[in-house]
Amino acid sequence: MGKYLQTAFLIFSLSLFAGCGFKKEVSLSGKTMGTTYHIKVVTGFFKNTKGLKDKVEMRLEQINKSMSTYRKDSEISLFNAFDRIGEKFYISDDFFNVMKVAKDIYKLTGGAWDGTIKPIVNLWGFGNSKNKKRIPEKSEIKALLPEIGFNYIEISSNRYLVKRKASISLDLASIAKGYAVDQIAALIRTNGIKNFLVEIGGEVFAAGLRNDGKKWRVGINSPKKDAPFDKIYKVISLYDKGFATSGDYRIFFEFKGKRFSHIIDPRNGHPIDNGVVSVSIVADTCTFADGLATAVMILGVEKGLKLVNSLDHTECLIVVQKDDGTLIDHYSKGFSPNPG
Repeated sequence: MGKYLQTAFLIFSLSLFAGCGFKKEVSLSGKTMGTTYHIKVVTGFFKNTKGLKDKVEMRLEQINKSMSTYRKDSEISLFNAFDRIGEKFYISDDFFNVMKVAKDIYKLTGGAWDGTIKPIVNLWGFGNSKNKKRIPEKSEIKALLPEIGFNYIEISSNRYLVKRKASISLDLASIAKGYAVDQIAALIRTNGIKNFLVEIGGEVFAAGLRNDGKKWRVGINSPKKDAPFDKIYKVISLYDKGFATSGDYRIFFEFKGKRFSHIIDPRNGHPIDNGVVSVSIVADTCTFADGLATAVMILGVEKGLKLVNSLDHTECLIVVQKDDGTLIDHYSKGFSPNPG
C-alpha cells in the first residue's frame, strides 16, 4: 500500500510541477552555410525536443543546397550557368521566396542592394573566386558594370526566373542567412514552441521570452577591425523580431593606409567610402533585416535613415567611424538600445 501511496504522491507532485509552468531551456548548435548556428528554445519541462536538431539540420541543408554559390549543384549555381535568354528556369519555393524579398529591397533602395553584383565582388577578390584582393583598373570595373542589374532577371509568380541578359549571375549571401533564420524559426513554431532564439552567423530571430520571462537580449559587435569577436558595442532587446548587422570591419584589405571593404556599391563598382562601419536592422523578418543592413551600409547615414524611418516596423542603428577612430551612433526614430 505504501508503494501505491508513493506513486500517487509522485504523480500528484509532477502534475503540480507542470501546472506551475516550470520551463527548461534547451540549446542546439552546429555548422551551416560556412558559419555556425545557435538556437535556444524555452519549453515545458516535459516537452520532448530530442529530434529537433535533426529537423533543423535537414532544413538548413535544403536551403544551402538551394542558395550556396560554393556548391556546383546548387540551384543558384545552376541558374548562374544557365545562359539562355528568355527561357524559363524553374526554382524551388526557397529560392523563389528569397528572390521576392531581394526584388523588394532592390527597388526600395534604388539599386543600392543588388544580388547580381557577384562579378565585381570577385574582381576585387572578395568573392569565392581565386582572385587575390586588389584594386582593379577603372577600365575593368567599367567593363563589368553593364553585367550588373537585378532588373535583368524576371521573377514569375509561377515559380520560375527568366534572364534578360545571358551573363547575369546571382549571389544571395547577404540575404540567404537571414532567410535560413526565418525558416528555422518557422520550423520551431511547427513543433509547438513559442519562445526561442535562432542565430546563424550573427543574424537573429527572437520569439517570445527567455526562461526568466524577460525579452531576449542580443549584442552588437564592436565595429573596429582590431576588436575581439566577442566584444560587445551595444545590446538590444528583441521580442518577435528579426535582427541583422552588416559591417566592413572584418573583411577588407588595406593599401597605402586606406581600407577597401568587401561591401561594394553596385551602382559604381567600388567599395563603400562613406564612413559607415556598421548597420544593425530590426525588422519583422530576418530575411528583410539581413538584406536591408547591407543596403543601408551603401546608402550612408542620411539616405539610410530616411529610408528606414519611412518603413513600418523597421528600425536601425548606423555607426560611423571618424578619421580619428571615434564612433558616432545614428538611430532611427524608434531604435532603443540597452546599456552594453
